[in-house]
Amino acid sequence: MRIRFRLAALALPVLAGAMDDPPAGLGASNYQVDAPLVRPAHAALVWSDEFDGDRLDSAKWRYDSSRNRQGWYNHERQYYAADRPENLRVAGGQLVITARRERVTTAADYGGQAYSSARIDTAGKAGWTYGFYEIRARLPCGRGTWPAIWMMPDASAPWPKAGEIDIMEAVGWQPEVVHATLHSELFVHTKGTQRGAQRPLPTACSAFHRYQLDWRPDSITIGVDDRAYMRVRNDQPGGRGAWPFDRPFHLILNLAIGGDWGGARGIDDAALPQTMAVDYVRVWQERRR
Repeated sequence: MRIRFRLAALALPVLAGAMDDPPAGLGASNYQVDAPLVRPAHAALVWSDEFDGDRLDSAKWRYDSSRNRQGWYNHERQYYAADRPENLRVAGGQLVITARRERVTTAADYGGQAYSSARIDTAGKAGWTYGFYEIRARLPCGRGTWPAIWMMPDASAPWPKAGEIDIMEAVGWQPEVVHATLHSELFVHTKGTQRGAQRPLPTACSAFHRYQLDWRPDSITIGVDDRAYMRVRNDQPGGRGAWPFDRPFHLILNLAIGGDWGGARGIDDAALPQTMAVDYVRVWQERRR
């Protein structure tokens, strides 16, 4: 979800049956699969958050409000609040991120945004290379919402050179479809070479689903509820330009409002507030044998 207008994603109206959606671009059918997705038998749980407390665990997560004053990527329209219960709370065994139609004018870093929300990540606290990841979440549905579960590298290199893994993205104007994408220097939307896939998920915003990533040295597979729908293999020339996915990445959870993709069909203010609820986040890695 870093810096891009996702052409592959805009090819989805045919899949969803909405003929008046934004024009289609390059698809990503080469990476679409339909296969079982099973956690490796020798994998051990190495990190998790079950959200059993009454506030965000600062030993595991940090708020990211770093671009509120200058504006967020993709022309998104939200102010990301830090430690504000109106936008993020932990209760009832869940993390709940809430997007609202409001101006947080009293905040020192307020940048004029008409909406508020929250974004958290594990940067500087936890990062992983390879492993099996599972995030059980229920998504928002309002037009203009843009929830994401994704990963960025701990390395400080310009995007997309160091890579990006989008485990799940969805847009509120197409609420019954979820998307998975990889970005790298050679495979990115600006070159028409982005690698991704999508699948229908009619209950994405009415029920919890398990969004999963199986990240290995030779492939990255993404799926939902033990069913893979995207697989990208490490079989292209170009070294790290093609495959930068051999270094630690951290996890990001956020709910954006508007932007180039999320706001492509406007924002339904009447549908707000909207929430993204996360039941748990779990990371497994294979034991050394």
